[in-house]
Amino acid sequence: MKAPLSWIKDYVSLDGIEIEELAHKLTMAGLEIEEITFVGLPLPPGEKHDFIVKGIAWDREKIVVAEILEVGPHPNADRLTLCRVNDGEREHTVLTGAPNLFPYKGQGPLNPPLKVAYAKEGTTLYDGHAEGWQLMTLKKAVIRGVESYSMVCSEKELGISEEHEGIMLLPEDAPTGMPLADTMGDAVLDIAITPNIARNANILGVAREIAALFERELKQPSYDFKAEDGPVAGQFAIKIENPELNPRFVGGLIRDIEIRPSPEWVQRRLRLAGQRPINNIVDVTNYVMLDIGQPLHAFDYDELVRRAGGKPPTLITRTAKKGEKLTTLDGETHELQDFTVLVCDTKGSHSIAGIMGGADTEVTEKTTNVLLEGANWNFINIRKTLGYLKMNSEASYRFSRGVHPAMAPRGVGRGLELMRQWAGGAVCEGLVDGYPLPYEDPTTELTPEDVRRWLGIDLKPKEIAAIMARLGFKTSVKGKVVSAAAPDHRVDISSDPVIGKADLLEEIARIYGYDNIPETRLADVLPPQRDNAELEFEERVRDLLVRQGLQEVVTYRLTSPEREAKRLPPGVQPDPKPYITVKNPITPDRFAMRKSMLASMLEILERNARLRERLAFFEIGFVYHESEAGPLPDEKPRLVIAITGRRELPAWQGGGDGLLDYYDLKGIVEGLLGGLHLTGVRYEPSQHPSFHPGKQARLLAGERQVGTIGELHPAVHGQHDLGPAPVLVGTFALDALMEAAPPRHEVQEVPAFPPVLEDLAFIVDENVPAGQVQALIEQTGGATLAGVRLFDVYRGEQLGAGKKSLAYALTYQAADRTLTDDEVAKLRKKIVGRLERELGAVLRA
Repeated sequence: MKAPLSWIKDYVSLDGIEIEELAHKLTMAGLEIEEITFVGLPLPPGEKHDFIVKGIAWDREKIVVAEILEVGPHPNADRLTLCRVNDGEREHTVLTGAPNLFPYKGQGPLNPPLKVAYAKEGTTLYDGHAEGWQLMTLKKAVIRGVESYSMVCSEKELGISEEHEGIMLLPEDAPTGMPLADTMGDAVLDIAITPNIARNANILGVAREIAALFERELKQPSYDFKAEDGPVAGQFAIKIENPELNPRFVGGLIRDIEIRPSPEWVQRRLRLAGQRPINNIVDVTNYVMLDIGQPLHAFDYDELVRRAGGKPPTLITRTAKKGEKLTTLDGETHELQDFTVLVCDTKGSHSIAGIMGGADTEVTEKTTNVLLEGANWNFINIRKTLGYLKMNSEASYRFSRGVHPAMAPRGVGRGLELMRQWAGGAVCEGLVDGYPLPYEDPTTELTPEDVRRWLGIDLKPKEIAAIMARLGFKTSVKGKVVSAAAPDHRVDISSDPVIGKADLLEEIARIYGYDNIPETRLADVLPPQRDNAELEFEERVRDLLVRQGLQEVVTYRLTSPEREAKRLPPGVQPDPKPYITVKNPITPDRFAMRKSMLASMLEILERNARLRERLAFFEIGFVYHESEAGPLPDEKPRLVIAITGRRELPAWQGGGDGLLDYYDLKGIVEGLLGGLHLTGVRYEPSQHPSFHPGKQARLLAGERQVGTIGELHPAVHGQHDLGPAPVLVGTFALDALMEAAPPRHEVQEVPAFPPVLEDLAFIVDENVPAGQVQALIEQTGGATLAGVRLFDVYRGEQLGAGKKSLAYALTYQAADRTLTDDEVAKLRKKIVGRLERELGAVLRA
């Protein structure tokens, strides 16, 4: 937000305050000054400043107020004029091509003369005809046979705005010969308005902060208007269908206005604030919004009457109907959702509430009667509408952050009076005010102990009350308790006792000064330290996966059913349980809480598949399902792993051949399970629809399934731009893994006695899982069998149809002795015998 100092001075005195001191105080209070633009005033000395400083200082001797006494023609150019100019010392002949002087050409001496900004020879100004902001120095030159050494200036040449089509005209009472810097020198503060201080997105709000910080009087603007026409009652009506979405709607009427440009000082003020002047009526709505923070909208009253069939119109606020469309002032046609609030009449809609007006009832050059509207809207609904329509406006910027309902009649009253002053006409007596849902300003109690505990400073009750009063709070003190009622321009103070107290303490800290709060050591009793088992387990999982070369990703928890449907092959019906949806989504296509992390992971793979030859990702997060216990969803922790691409990247030593497959993923999973010391997990065939049939398995810890791994289904692969390499995915229930993993595990010392190593190969039926064979070997071997590892699988004609050979490397080892051959032979015989009995296995010679 751009705030000119000249405008701020309407409401608070800045005498004796240096600009950089002002900027520092505002920044420390939460209104961060991003940039200071000097427009005529002297720039602060030195090259290093605490803020970005730019602009130009007007030379007091060379840029002065002058008066154009006469505008004559140029003898050799129709598009140029020669002006007789008095700068308070003598007369000059000034050559200019400003089109706004053409109407005065050849009229003889002007009465009254035109007051202008006059720059003498040698002055440094901005080049009005160059792109951007380029400085130039005025030099004597001959143009079309006429000598030129000075100029009358446009706003761009003085650094006020981009306007350069005509020269700047000053008020008639501007003193001729006075340095221009003394009469209209200015500086503009560019303030970063954060959501928690949106109440200050206006000049009055900034002035209020300055008055509180520097303990100065705040001058309130006048909200009264001079009524010279009959009562407004009966000339239009207001109907609010949903007070939750539209708590207040206020309207006033002014008749017989004349559409014309706003006064020059208004146009300059708007340009300095970053707003383009349009005409006096539209400028009033923008001026009041920037001035006090209440957006307004002006309707052509006669057009409303025509739409009502010649009867007094009724303004209706309602939500949009299905398929309803509206063309806004920017010429865009929008198809509306059923949550969008509209301002309508009995014939149809003509404005998107709180965002932008419609083209049908806008003010035009033919408008003579204006209905001025100021309203209050549900800020959450405004945000939701903005997200869907993907449009923004100055009004929606403020409404989406919260405007107090009390500002509506103030804005309308101030706007009507300014219209009367700038456009003539007569204002009808009174306002039409629909206020079905009054706002209750909260009252919060504070004590010096609260301030001491939360802020570390000692303030007496009267000092606390004084600080709150400087911000407009109504305060009272009873003993040590300070009661503070929020002022009726703020909606950011919570009615909750605890949160409201925190809000007030933040205000005290801001005005007292964060840099005035002393450093103190922690004096409170430390809370008891308790373990967070879930968080610690998550961190263990992260560490184990990162050590294996995987990279963690964090994806959106908001999605849509259409996005999640891509994780399933076409024709497969998703889970019929409804999604948890949010009322105010960040984007229209992310409005539901996800039920699967696989879809989110596939989106990340798709974005990165063309950028890297090898991808190995994991994510730990939550999925959300409808809860039977209450309105809040069940949040279930999940882990998803995805790998694709080359097994090894090309290097000078070789490598680069071969793609990641199911066994690479299985190795990662076994590394994870081993690091968690989770034993006894077995793999069984599964039928998950997202995975390739025959290339997937479910993991069981006891009888509980903890996850599924496998290759992505070809049809799902085809619905994503993932490249030709297979995609291997694992999904796990993190809570099930945690329950299955032992909280502690035994650590064995390094054996002092040598192991006995032996390889055994067994011929088994094709349908016998290798894991089942290994489990029987481990159970039979007992403590003496230190390790079992499958190292080969063989199929061949000599084994017979439907047979396979599984070769295992066995490690026998005792902690207290060296095993003998007889001991190993007995254990081997026991293992072979059990496999023969239970699986029909045959020891392969």
